[in-house]
Amino acid sequence: MTQVFADQSQINMDTHRVIISGPDHNHIKNVLRMKPGEEISVRCDGVPKEFRCGILEYTDSEVICEIRFVKEDDTELPVKVTVYQALCKGDKMETVIQKCVELGAVRFVPVATSRCVVKLDDKKSQSKVARWQQIAESAAEQSKRGIIPSVGPVMSFDEAIADSKSLDHIFIPYELAEDMAKTRELFSGIKPGSTVGIFIGPEGGFDEKEVAKAQEAGVLPVTLGRRILRTETAAMCIMSWFVYMFES
Repeated sequence: MTQVFADQSQINMDTHRVIISGPDHNHIKNVLRMKPGEEISVRCDGVPKEFRCGILEYTDSEVICEIRFVKEDDTELPVKVTVYQALCKGDKMETVIQKCVELGAVRFVPVATSRCVVKLDDKKSQSKVARWQQIAESAAEQSKRGIIPSVGPVMSFDEAIADSKSLDHIFIPYELAEDMAKTRELFSGIKPGSTVGIFIGPEGGFDEKEVAKAQEAGVLPVTLGRRILRTETAAMCIMSWFVYMFES
């Protein structure tokens, strides 16, 4: 079923109406070609409710819907995960954001590390972040999330470390880290309601000085197994682990 996000001001419980406008109006009317009477799911960012609505009519700029019922649910992980993803080549960043949104991450911070091949000036950075935010919103709609995860501005490694200090648990997968039992022990110490940060390196991995700096700041190195994972795989691996831990 098609899901869209709406602002609370667009939902009127007194009249049982939802007004959808902007890009979603065009998508529902002209791309999906949905007809009056068909059903869509509407959510508000951060509100653990699903508004199941039937399309009543279209205007030139709005989709007018009737609320059929409200379902109380929560599709969010019980931990709030921020992914500090090093800039990577091609469309890998889009893949990481899309898949980690599907798996439950709540925030993404693009990070410029010393071994990043990709270099972005301010203009390109703003354009990329806007594009990545669109990817996050589309993935949230597709996966029936209750929130739209945010994509922040590009940070330096030092800025990202400073940003992460407010979180309860911070990890950095590192190819020289060993002892999977230790990783299991660290992850098992995460309790529901906690905030978690994970640092993911670029194609060439983290520089040893960066790992040392992270450890000095309290970031814990972990191993993800005996194999070397691609940068676009590592975050998904950890997010899958968290889904298993907290939803099984």
